[in-house]
Amino acid sequence: MTPVTDHASPANAAVPDPAVMREQYRSTPLLETDLAPTPMEQFARWFHQVTTAGLHEPNAMVVSTATPDGRPSSRTVLLKEYDSRGFVFYTNYTSRKGREIGANPYVSLLFPWHPIARQVVVTGTASRIGRDETVAYFRSRPHGSQLGAWASEQSSVIASRDELLTRYEELATRYPEGEQVPAPPEWGGLRVAPETVEYWQGHENRLHDRLRYTSGADGTWTVERLSP
Repeated sequence: MTPVTDHASPANAAVPDPAVMREQYRSTPLLETDLAPTPMEQFARWFHQVTTAGLHEPNAMVVSTATPDGRPSSRTVLLKEYDSRGFVFYTNYTSRKGREIGANPYVSLLFPWHPIARQVVVTGTASRIGRDETVAYFRSRPHGSQLGAWASEQSSVIASRDELLTRYEELATRYPEGEQVPAPPEWGGLRVAPETVEYWQGHENRLHDRLRYTSGADGTWTVERLSP
């Protein structure tokens, strides 16, 4: 995601008041008859629209996990694949989210497409994808990203940024550009199989559309309209 430079504000600058910040959404109503038969087909429709709209990193999504005793955590990651089976992202399995998913597979995904007043909220269970699939994706990554996956023991405490950069430089020497980097054994993909998928469309006066697909025991999907 694009980094933001932190510039100190003048001492006499007014502090923005979030209570008065509001946006009046104007868009076409989302009707049940507009939806695809399955939530993944509907996601494909909206994802195509959001990418052609020029949004920055439309595949960015917030992944929320929780410990077995219910302590939640959230972070933004990048969606790397989706199909009828669900949504795939990659991480270090020993990271906080990796450990929490290992102990409690129930997760939530949120796609915050604010510029077009849309969002998609997914709940489901996460499981590791096959190792062959992980390795194939790892080899498609830029060389620097491959080295970064080795350099970072994700979520672990480090003494300084210099420590991280030193690890990276050591790896760059060991695996120069053009040489194949093996996929780290603790790094790989997670697929979230959806149980519910909610499509949210913003409207004036906060009368938003919320249409939620829910999976039945027989694998069929039903759609419910939720009050905003």
